[in-house]
Amino acid sequence: MLTLTNVVKAYRERGHQSRSRFLAVDGVSLDVPAGQLFTLLGPSGCGKTTTLRMVAGLETPDSGTVSVGGKTMFSSARRVNVPPHRRGLGMVFQSYAIWPNMSVQRNISYALAGVHGKERPSRAERAARIKRALELVHLDQAGLRSATRLSGGQQQRLALARALAVEPAVLLLDEPLSNLDQKLREEMRVEVKRMQRDLGVTTLYVTHDQVEAMFLSDLVAVMNNGKVEQLGTPEEIYNHPATRFVADFVGSMNFIEGTVAAASTADTLAVETALGTLEVVAAGQTVGVGDPPGTPVTLGIRPEKLEFVDVSPDTSPNVLKGSVTRREYLGEASEYDVTVGDQTVRIRTTRLGNARLGDVVAVRLGPDSLAVLPAA
Repeated sequence: MLTLTNVVKAYRERGHQSRSRFLAVDGVSLDVPAGQLFTLLGPSGCGKTTTLRMVAGLETPDSGTVSVGGKTMFSSARRVNVPPHRRGLGMVFQSYAIWPNMSVQRNISYALAGVHGKERPSRAERAARIKRALELVHLDQAGLRSATRLSGGQQQRLALARALAVEPAVLLLDEPLSNLDQKLREEMRVEVKRMQRDLGVTTLYVTHDQVEAMFLSDLVAVMNNGKVEQLGTPEEIYNHPATRFVADFVGSMNFIEGTVAAASTADTLAVETALGTLEVVAAGQTVGVGDPPGTPVTLGIRPEKLEFVDVSPDTSPNVLKGSVTRREYLGEASEYDVTVGDQTVRIRTTRLGNARLGDVVAVRLGPDSLAVLPAA
């Protein structure tokens, strides 16, 4: 297990005259379960890479503790700071950081030669590890090739092989797929997930790509402004966002402002909006339930959760009528903007619709698909 407890890192603002400091990481506490892939997800500047580098020992926290497998790697209170090469971790950088003047095999051998401690592998063991690592990443036929003659995807595989060959207690991956084209990224996601599952190595993964995080992760921590906004499984993060930031950053979301209505019950939360009263299933909601009428809230619903229904005089709850103001064909789906009064909602559907610009349509917002968030 990898554990971070109340880790803080501050930097001085640019300018030699400046005395102000900003918190890059603001009291982050995380437990990464053994054998799982844990992702730090967030926009640039949110603190995710700084957090990873503090685990690696490449940045020194101002306060807090970092431990791996129960062993303290850093503690401000106990004045412990284990150097990076003695932490027993493997790291893949965004730039791969392979040695261009070496062959594929030599890149891995050189990393193994730097392993410290009683478990430093013998020459025979190093040869066996190199062979296993190259087979794992499907580079076993390229061992003698110069590293500079590898494609981008192969260089990424080599960086992974080098990190895995040292048999790390924790594998650290800093946006390792960001330099690859889209198709290769999709292929490498599968490979990274396969390798991590096969080896069972505890992995801390950093990315700003939400699709990557959803696909790879056992657990995801969404970061913003140096803090963890929400921690959960990919399904929990996507389907039950805790804050507006998480809802907006992870996927697309329609937001509708409203207030808690007096008609709410133990099972159903009624929300008054400019589009009318909308009903929400109360189970699983952490905002709005039990709040007095008039409490401001924000409703959120994913574009793919909206559905077209037949236009009729039916006054069923959560059915809105509006006009189509945008239609886009995306290949695997179609996207529509439907304007209802002053509000525009976005719909994404895999069904081939025949709605045209200007058509009046009816859209249903499923009560169990609406999330209740803190008011904007």
